[in-house]
Amino acid sequence: MTPLDSSVALWNPREHNRNNCEWKLTVMATSAVARETVFALRRQIAKIEGTLPERLEAPAGAAPVDAPRNPTADVTPQNPTADIPPQDLTIVRRGLAVAPPDAFLRTGAEGLDTALSGGLPKAALSEIHGAATRDAGAVAGFALSLVSLILKQGPRLPVLWIGTAEIFREAGFPYARGLHALFGIEPEQLLFSEAPRLLDALWTAEEAARMTALAAVILEIRGSPQRLDLTATRRLHARAQNAGRPVFLLRQAGESEPTAAPVRLVLSAAPSAPRETIAGPLAGSIGRPAFTVSIGKSRTALPGQFTLEWNPDERSFEERRTGEERAANPVPVVSASRRGKDPAAASGAVLAFPAVGSPAPGDQPSPGERAAHRRPRRAG
Repeated sequence: MTPLDSSVALWNPREHNRNNCEWKLTVMATSAVARETVFALRRQIAKIEGTLPERLEAPAGAAPVDAPRNPTADVTPQNPTADIPPQDLTIVRRGLAVAPPDAFLRTGAEGLDTALSGGLPKAALSEIHGAATRDAGAVAGFALSLVSLILKQGPRLPVLWIGTAEIFREAGFPYARGLHALFGIEPEQLLFSEAPRLLDALWTAEEAARMTALAAVILEIRGSPQRLDLTATRRLHARAQNAGRPVFLLRQAGESEPTAAPVRLVLSAAPSAPRETIAGPLAGSIGRPAFTVSIGKSRTALPGQFTLEWNPDERSFEERRTGEERAANPVPVVSASRRGKDPAAASGAVLAFPAVGSPAPGDQPSPGERAAHRRPRRAG
């Protein structure tokens, strides 16, 4: 037998195929067990943290979610997910959240919406935190702005605001006329529930969060109570997911403690910019309400800080622009009239009273009027 014949005799194609199949079965069995273990851990972590039911984008090189499964694909170190069903390819990666467009509430500020991967989740618990008591007005105003965005998109259902007697006594109630003028909310659409204890407020919020007849539920808490823990916030988050309605947790003058809310925004008031006119900013004027928004916690975003202005006419947020951006994008104004050939001359200074000097002789009061002015006023 020649050396070539001996090499052919040593290599058996059937034996090679059998060994290859046994290796594939071993790898598939190992990967199946590991996959079940990983999925069980994921489910347990999601149950603890209250993860949103959103699917996240798979990394580069993995099979697309809608692609059919290829049972004959080779499992290699370069392609370890070849035998995994596409529907199980749920890889958690920061900033790559994939969800339906209507799953998020867009604020209108592109920077904040992009950082939050689309906006605030609608069917979830969102935490709005104010570090000090003086920030209570900013926190409440931001929450009312979010409610205005919700009512603008969907049916105008009522909103329930829940709090304890302590928080309402310290921070007060929203002003009815301001609700309509700044946020487009009718006073009868905002319902208040004052609970004597925190335990009663939490129970009311849990029961209200499951109701689909409400556009949103707001729970305002002061300080860092012990009962507001992961268990209580996890129940609120689960009720919001099941009902498909947002629940806003307003924290006043409390510490940043762990909660089940996927997003935590830290709010404070920002100085309002002067009003914009044709001639430029109006000195000494007060412009739109402004907020300093910091992303304290998010599962799909990195920490960041933004300065937002609330536009009461458009019912949306706008990110504050710098001086260069204002020059490039001036405020739109009404164009000048083109009927006349020459524009009217600018008017001079108009004063209600003479600037200097005494009144004219003809403007002096008569002797009878002078005597009347000297008489003392009657009480009442």
